[in-house]
Amino acid sequence: MKTANETSLCFFEDRQSDFFKPLILTRPMDDLRVGIYTIREKWLQALHTTSYQRKLRPELRGIFDSPHESAATVLWINSRLLPDPCMISRIRSMTKGSMISYNEVPLVLKTDRTTTERWLNQGISPNRFSTITLPESPLVLQQLWDLLTCNTGEIYRDIERTSGLSTLDSGALPGVNVYGDHPVYCGKGVTIEPGVTFITTSGPVFIGHGARIMAGSLIRGAAAICDGSTVRMGAKIYENSTIGPVCKVGGELNSVIFHSYSNKAHDGYAGNSIFGQWCNLGADTTTSNLKNNYKTVRFIDWHSRQERDTGEQFLGTVMSDHSKTGINSMLTTGTNCGVCCNLFSDDYPPKLIPSFSWVNSDRIETYLFEKAVGTMERTMKRRNVVLTDAYVRLMRTLYEGRMAEAETGQSVDGVRVA
Repeated sequence: MKTANETSLCFFEDRQSDFFKPLILTRPMDDLRVGIYTIREKWLQALHTTSYQRKLRPELRGIFDSPHESAATVLWINSRLLPDPCMISRIRSMTKGSMISYNEVPLVLKTDRTTTERWLNQGISPNRFSTITLPESPLVLQQLWDLLTCNTGEIYRDIERTSGLSTLDSGALPGVNVYGDHPVYCGKGVTIEPGVTFITTSGPVFIGHGARIMAGSLIRGAAAICDGSTVRMGAKIYENSTIGPVCKVGGELNSVIFHSYSNKAHDGYAGNSIFGQWCNLGADTTTSNLKNNYKTVRFIDWHSRQERDTGEQFLGTVMSDHSKTGINSMLTTGTNCGVCCNLFSDDYPPKLIPSFSWVNSDRIETYLFEKAVGTMERTMKRRNVVLTDAYVRLMRTLYEGRMAEAETGQSVDGVRVA
């Protein structure tokens, strides 16, 4: 039972969250990773609470249900908002019945248990709330690629939020070298083999609990290797990179985010790219992240299917959960790949790849649901994760949406969708 002084959080999404599909097809917005932690984990640490709830989309129920009951005081947090000291200070001075907004977008609302229960059932209606309008732009994610542009800053802020870290001194381990003024932060149970070099002239390196850095790896900060992950021998990891929990990476990585349970274990290049959970990149898979004419990258929006200029000169691939590539795969600049796709083309696949797609050189076929789920179950079992009935229901919902799309005879970048 919560006391009158306790505060719980409740995360909600707005329409702008649609721009984060397909990554959020399989998760709530607050479960996206940027820096070291997910957005939810950042807020729980910043506000020193463990209690949270969510306003969930129907298809995510049963997987991401609220684990806690409402406290007497509830802070509703827009899931696109990232915590920083200025915002935390403003939140601490809020009174119940007030709302922080920017450009007429609600960001934080402070209310009570009764109102929260009503909003969870009926939707948010802060008509009588007093509004605190921010004069300056807060840390709010607007587009998918903002995860990459915010990543280095979030690595710094997440390190500050993390207690119990030790620092690695150059020469402390045989054959391990640290060059630069920023620290290498280590959690518990870290393994660093001989021949590893950290270059911290531009930023720190974070190594989470139980992570393993194998011999001959080169890591340049700011970078984060999260809990239980493995950096394979001879890997080259450049700054602005996050390797999420229980991942395995090798080859060359530059400005990438891996969420968790994903692998790029072999040679090949991935740059300015975001990968979800349970992805696997086959040997020598390479992502293009720069156009030959050096113009800004155009990216096909998942929701509208319209191509938009990102304003970014570097942008590689966005790949959603359970998608995989075959050996020697090539992904073009600004590729947007849905959930549960299999890419084994000997040519560039299209820039937009619908979920449950089986892609070869000249045709996109449907990845049959039973086969896809069978692969999911085997993949997850290797990491002792159970494929639940609720998760299968979510995947079926996405699959049925894919089939409805295929019935229209729609083509993607001139490639037939079957």
